[in-house]
Amino acid sequence: MENQVENDLLKNVVALCKRRGFIYPGSDLYGGFANTYSYGPYGSELKKNIRDMWWKRFIHAREDMVGMDGPILLHPKAWEASGHVAGFNDAMIDCKKCKARFRADHLVEKELNRDVEGLAVEELNALIQEHKLHCPKCGASEWTNARYFNLMFSTQMSKTAASQDDIAYLRPETAQAIFLDYKNIIDTMRVQIPFGVGQIGKAFRNEITPGNFIFRVIEFEQMEIEYFIKESDWELYFEKWLNEMWLWCEDIGLQKSHLSLLEHPKEKLSHYSKRTVDIMYNFPFGRQELYGLAYRTNFDLTQHSEHARVKLEYTDPKTNEKYLPHVIEPTFGLDRTILALLCEAYEEQALPNGEMRTVLHLSPKIAPVKAAIFPLMKKEPLAQKAKDLFDTLKNIWNVQYDEMGAIGKRYRRHDEVGTPFCLTVDFDTLEDNTVTIRERDSMQQTRIAIDKVIPYLAERLK
Repeated sequence: MENQVENDLLKNVVALCKRRGFIYPGSDLYGGFANTYSYGPYGSELKKNIRDMWWKRFIHAREDMVGMDGPILLHPKAWEASGHVAGFNDAMIDCKKCKARFRADHLVEKELNRDVEGLAVEELNALIQEHKLHCPKCGASEWTNARYFNLMFSTQMSKTAASQDDIAYLRPETAQAIFLDYKNIIDTMRVQIPFGVGQIGKAFRNEITPGNFIFRVIEFEQMEIEYFIKESDWELYFEKWLNEMWLWCEDIGLQKSHLSLLEHPKEKLSHYSKRTVDIMYNFPFGRQELYGLAYRTNFDLTQHSEHARVKLEYTDPKTNEKYLPHVIEPTFGLDRTILALLCEAYEEQALPNGEMRTVLHLSPKIAPVKAAIFPLMKKEPLAQKAKDLFDTLKNIWNVQYDEMGAIGKRYRRHDEVGTPFCLTVDFDTLEDNTVTIRERDSMQQTRIAIDKVIPYLAERLK
């Protein structure tokens, strides 16, 4: 029963996202394009609000941080240096009957309940054949041989005949753009260690088994930081950043009880990492990674220094000590953040009158629309008075004017998109210049003078 409720939650969230203009299936006009999505009018506002809140918190509000916006296409040698060309591979396997594709290691781990970390593709094939593993989709036991599959999307840079030397890659992470411009930032921004570089941008991974709505997609957005430190200080700053990430989760509206930490065992660490901790969230489809924090040592700068043959040492301005900085990397998945917040905020409530309402309890800080302004009736002078209030507020916040349908239906519409406040202009407004403010979560209504509306909202939207 619990699993059914959780499955229904995800289905309901997906349906709400399309119905109310948060997220649409990609290329929906042509029947969709697998694992791609468009953010609609409300979704793009929600996304922007999270981006802006993250940037203000981690870039503008900190003296030890700067921001940048690197290109999606980097020099191909950068991906050779980082290890992505040779090592950014998963073993995939196809069911011959239904053509479904799976990660071979995940298939074996799930079906045999055993850890297969580090096994070669030949060993995975042997286990699949020996145990006659069944396809999770159709139940058949007819498999292709597992083979390695690079997760990077490649593209051709040449305008004429293509060759191997013309291959470039869409970045699978935003981190390498920061490492490539680390020296430029050192030289131009007068930063001193410890300092960090933050970036928000798209990344692309040709995932074998994407799914669960926007949880795992082939085109996604990261909010990522590379924080440069002395090696001796890595444990101190690792704990500080873990705490900062946890506080961020709480601040955007995720419940502590839905969050947990997962320490990666040493044998499962990425090749560049000496320690990795994931912040996990209880999604409807299970406990999954939301954010990650990794101590990347000085692996990346060492690799790029050697491959580019450029010295990337930092010189301490006080001691003249030269060293290659180490790096703490906090990574925030923007799409996963949005999915977690939608699942967290979604509720179907039974009202005292027997009706049901669907409401998104989004934090006012990130809600797509901050307030909706209604005239009680679609007639003058009520409509003009409401439009005047709308014109005043729209210069400060993203607000909406709504005169279509009964007041109750308008409330329900804005409950579904998470609008925290609705303001109604009625006939009393014409007499005493007051409006009714209705609060989304409690549905309580308060009468307030129009000249007090801005400070009232400002206090509750900050």
